[in-house]
Amino acid sequence: MASTVTDKRVVLVTGGSRGIGEAISLSFAANHDTVVINYLSNAGRAKGLVTNIREKGAEAHAICADVSKAEEVNRMIDEVVEKYGRLDVLVNNAGILKGGLLMLLDEKDWDSVIESNLKGVFNCSKAAVRQMISQRSGAIINVSSMSGITGLAGETNYSAAKGGVIAFTKAAAKELAPFGIRVNAVAPGVIATEMINDMPEDIKKRFLDMIPLKRFGAAAEVAGVVRFLASAEASYITGETIIVSGGIP
Repeated sequence: MASTVTDKRVVLVTGGSRGIGEAISLSFAANHDTVVINYLSNAGRAKGLVTNIREKGAEAHAICADVSKAEEVNRMIDEVVEKYGRLDVLVNNAGILKGGLLMLLDEKDWDSVIESNLKGVFNCSKAAVRQMISQRSGAIINVSSMSGITGLAGETNYSAAKGGVIAFTKAAAKELAPFGIRVNAVAPGVIATEMINDMPEDIKKRFLDMIPLKRFGAAAEVAGVVRFLASAEASYITGETIIVSGGIP
């Protein structure tokens, strides 16, 4: 693999080719950071985003890896460091949604959501901090959810995983602070991604009625908070969860 070692910040965004992840990737690219886009299934979309970023003058690279599998994550981190010589920011965004009422929830759906949304954060963070510790610097931003704070009926697995991400963030922040590594989380509310756009209108209205600002959030609004948490302006912030929900209590 050709090496393109850089003195620019290198940012790895898991699940970085669509939805909130795509907005995060574009936000860092607009800041002229080098962006590594992790994806699992849609290679065409990820490579299209890489092309888009490069056409705008930033460096980007796509890597296929299942964040729930430690061996694939380790390979991904090794590839990033081999190619760019560093890893400055990890955004743990990858996740899935497979809900259902508790008494009907399939064990396989419980396991797959926990493995992707929570174990994936563990796998990626564990692999990334080896490099960050050697650099004595780094920032990890975990994308949680309001579901992990308030709970969401019909989504016990998703709520449990996202609540676990917040607890993981607090513990990891304390553990990694002596090495100059900050760990924070973002908890989005209802964001206008493809999943929301495809919902029936009556369900959309029910969500809107809960939001004091009376609109869905934009993925770019979440991305802006993520980029802030990775910036020098947030250098004294660690172990925190910033809610981006339009005022949902």
